[in-house]
Amino acid sequence: MVSLGVFFVSELLPGDVAIFILGQQATPENLAVLRNQLGLNVPAPERYITWLLGFLHGDWGRSLALQVPVTDLVLSRMANSFVLAGLALVITVPLSIGFGLLAALRQGQFTDRAISLVGISGLAIPEFVSGVLLILLFSLTLHIAPASAQIPLGASPLSVLPALILPALTLALTLFAYISRHTRASAVEVLGSEYVRAAVLKGLPMPAVIGRHVVRNALLPTVTVIGAQIGWLVGGLVVVEHLFGYPGLGDLLLFAALNKDIPLLEACVMVVASVYMLANLGAELTYGVLNPRIRYA
Repeated sequence: MVSLGVFFVSELLPGDVAIFILGQQATPENLAVLRNQLGLNVPAPERYITWLLGFLHGDWGRSLALQVPVTDLVLSRMANSFVLAGLALVITVPLSIGFGLLAALRQGQFTDRAISLVGISGLAIPEFVSGVLLILLFSLTLHIAPASAQIPLGASPLSVLPALILPALTLALTLFAYISRHTRASAVEVLGSEYVRAAVLKGLPMPAVIGRHVVRNALLPTVTVIGAQIGWLVGGLVVVEHLFGYPGLGDLLLFAALNKDIPLLEACVMVVASVYMLANLGAELTYGVLNPRIRYA
């Protein structure tokens, strides 16, 4: 259903990939020849069935705009996005869970309100605004991080890790808002439960109560949020990757949409959808680790 929807919606997009390849000065005759070579004159349902059968057999086709194999292009960009997403998660998850628990323990106090304010700000400020502010502060003013995250040809993302700090921080600001607020809400609910009150009345030290009862149970809803954000991190980084010039899957998806490169667009969307499903499956399986009482049929 995902591939079907994207294919026929992309048919409605304005633009002509033949004009993108040959330029605005191309003659109608040359454009017609190129459209015929690319198979664009074939009816859309037939093109969709041909593409889907090839995709299921591992043949993702060729990019109409770049004339290179889609598989190699998408997999290389996906690896870049995984590196950036992983760095953002490494920065965000520990901080978000820690500050979310701290806000719950200081409920109603200044610390709680300050952490909530940071979270609300992260939700309210778009990524392109926070990204520009980080560039102005850390790159143009303090000169401690590069403004661009472009990867030189042949270099791996890990070799240019310093260039990924600003885009990772941009993502971390948004992720912090979601994860910390869900952690706080879950921890507040757990702190008010009867078994936590019973543990406190038994004389257990507060660190033991938090470690044995609060953290384990409060993380259950948080795992769902983290799993959902992984899919967004891999395929939804269009704004951040385009802002910092990072060659990831989100930037490639934007290129495919702007140039009506349907085979490339389809492959990008299918990969993103697969990552979403695998991330949600991982979150479901993690439930059983955090709470052995949960059983699956």
